[in-house]
Amino acid sequence: MNLHQFRFVQEAVRRQLNLTETAKALHTSQPGISKAILELEEELGIDIFARYGKRLKRVTEPGEQVLKSVEIIMREVANLRRIGDEYSKQDTGTLSIATTHTQARYFLPRPVAQLRQRYPKVQVVLHQGMPEQVAQMLLDDVAEIGLATEALGAHPGLITLPCYEWQHVLVVPAGHSLAGVERPTLEQLAAHTLVLYHRTVTGRTRIDEAFSRARLEPVVALEAIDSDVIKTYVRLGLGVGIVAEQAMSGEPADADLAWRPLGHLFGANVARLAFKRGAYLRQFVQAFAELLSPRLSPPLLAQAMGDLGSDYQL
Repeated sequence: MNLHQFRFVQEAVRRQLNLTETAKALHTSQPGISKAILELEEELGIDIFARYGKRLKRVTEPGEQVLKSVEIIMREVANLRRIGDEYSKQDTGTLSIATTHTQARYFLPRPVAQLRQRYPKVQVVLHQGMPEQVAQMLLDDVAEIGLATEALGAHPGLITLPCYEWQHVLVVPAGHSLAGVERPTLEQLAAHTLVLYHRTVTGRTRIDEAFSRARLEPVVALEAIDSDVIKTYVRLGLGVGIVAEQAMSGEPADADLAWRPLGHLFGANVARLAFKRGAYLRQFVQAFAELLSPRLSPPLLAQAMGDLGSDYQL
């Protein structure tokens, strides 16, 4: 058996047992993948996949156990590569970060710039997506570190750590009637058409739950995943917006907008940092985590990565 066979099996499962797509993803031939998987099954003496003709239909019961072992093996192979990079090229490499638009646009620029000053030979790659996509990119080794508010804690294959707290804020044109209200109420918000985040991002669940508890059904004019999009439509008069506080960072471009904190209505949200369970964290990855939050020190990261837990609180 060899690593190519393990990689073929793992990728076939990721591609819903479609060997054509598996071959495309791995830049090889479908017959070659089929042959390699059959040879592995023959060597192990079990069927990893149940078949209908030449098509893979499902993973067998012993195949599920094989996949768990393959996951561990491939994870440790990735760790070996990182260890090699760590000690052969101490300050060189690529840091791949999976995150949402709001984090990439408003929270990450400063720590990324600080990391580049400290490690100028490290290239940073940002992968943006919905929270569930962020989690999947970590699990698929597309990214080494993830940052989002939702979804990350729902995956047992990830270690998640609290990074920072934030609250929602109301955003309206500077001359709007709500601009002069210091503590808006749910009733006041519900009296206006709203422009909100999509239901799966940036703490939207808290907003919906608060209105539901108050038995209010506000009219939503538009949903978006992008804070800047929400602000654009607020400027156009489509409605009053609710965005993450970090999106109102005092930039000159926002001088025409007024904002008011809404933590008293929707509570606090926690942005969480995530790593794939069992991953080896290179020195500059640990340094970046500490730039994101001083509480995320290398000793704490080492403890978390070696713990059996997965969800840590502030």
